[in-house]
Amino acid sequence: MAEGGVRHYTEWTPRLINRSRYEYEDESKETNTIMNLLGYGPVIRQKRIEAWKEFDRLQNAHNNKNNTGWWITAGSKSEGLTCFLESDRDSLHVLPFTVCVEDGFDTRTLPFYINVFKMDMQSCNAGYCRLLVERICPSLPWVIIHSATNDEHGSILMNSTYFVEYYREHYRWSDSTVKHARAGPSVPYSDGPVRHDLVGAFHCNCLIILQKWASRARHWPPPEIVEKVIAMGAFVTPIGFKWSEYNDIEWRICFNTAETELVNNLNDTQVKIYVIMKMIVNDVLKPQAKEVTSYILKNIVLWLAENNPQTLFHSGSLLHWLHEGLDVLRTAISVRQLPYYMIPERNLMAEREFDVDQQRELVRSITDMINEGPRMLLRLNKIRQAIICHPEPLLWYSKMRTELEMLLLEKNNIEIRCSDEDLMIDQSSEFKKLFKTYIRMAQIGLLVWMRMLLEGSSVDDPSVVVNSILS
Repeated sequence: MAEGGVRHYTEWTPRLINRSRYEYEDESKETNTIMNLLGYGPVIRQKRIEAWKEFDRLQNAHNNKNNTGWWITAGSKSEGLTCFLESDRDSLHVLPFTVCVEDGFDTRTLPFYINVFKMDMQSCNAGYCRLLVERICPSLPWVIIHSATNDEHGSILMNSTYFVEYYREHYRWSDSTVKHARAGPSVPYSDGPVRHDLVGAFHCNCLIILQKWASRARHWPPPEIVEKVIAMGAFVTPIGFKWSEYNDIEWRICFNTAETELVNNLNDTQVKIYVIMKMIVNDVLKPQAKEVTSYILKNIVLWLAENNPQTLFHSGSLLHWLHEGLDVLRTAISVRQLPYYMIPERNLMAEREFDVDQQRELVRSITDMINEGPRMLLRLNKIRQAIICHPEPLLWYSKMRTELEMLLLEKNNIEIRCSDEDLMIDQSSEFKKLFKTYIRMAQIGLLVWMRMLLEGSSVDDPSVVVNSILS
């Protein structure tokens, strides 16, 4: 078995749970209510999802006049799981006129102006590939020219390290942008309080991989979502397997839009399991070097959803399934094994760096939390503050935060509409909307600030309050 390989997913599948009554049902329902108030309920999530979809649509309509590719919001923002400043905004820039294909794909079916790379997966770990130049056309982005290299056989390959370096140096950065050190395939940067992770990518046709995923016996997702995921295809991003001797010329196969679709079709309880597990990692486990990432947690929840009937996931079973998810995480850390949901042969734990002491400490911490039952929630900052807060202030603050966030997301979309004359809209009407949005956002910031002062806060800057609300 290749380094980083895993057992087939059927050997790993979490145990099936089937019961009508769960331990801690009342506490589960109370936790569900608190999560709604904290901004993780289905209504606010759907509004976020729709707002970011509209942002992408407007941005691409504005930018694609010059055939510069497509921008896709990915990660927690596209899934409606985080407030505006709560985490980085993950953006995928998909280059135009370029596609990567599996071995055996008939490239004659593609238009003449499309650049084609063949995916060589034979010499790579599962989930990774090399990109061999199959066909080059006049419509060749500069980043491809910069990233091309030769192997020992004279074949032209794409170098993933050169690709990221080109993005870092030549992307259209604004004067206010602060670039940060490379993180995996991404170029992290910040613009004021907003943090971004930009990843350049190529679209990828990998029907064989997707059909293999689709053929699994499953409880979830339903057939129509499976078909939608297949139609979305995949991407390759510039990062090789960490321990590979040739990782500079390897690329990772990713399913960003497909995974967003899957997460957006989880039920409410499954989503909250995912969010609470992220809180546990950030507030309690606090791994030193990304030994446990949000992506690992997402895969655990996707496996739980696939392998168990959806009727078992409800507000009364939230804590039960949270314990199940933590148990899977504990096992994954202990044996250093967790199959990637889309390509089970890829082991997500194979590239994690932790020594025996770190491994033992993480396992011990997770075991302690499982044994604590519902009391473990008091370790989580947001939930603890919500529990000890009087209901009336919490409800009021939740209402203010939700309105402010929706106004901010709408403001961003209005600004794009106002900046593009080609969108054929009534710009005077849009400017009026924008002005009203700014006024209401300022009012909310002042209202929250004044209430905080009355309750003894020492914060003297309303803008700090606004950033805190949106974090």
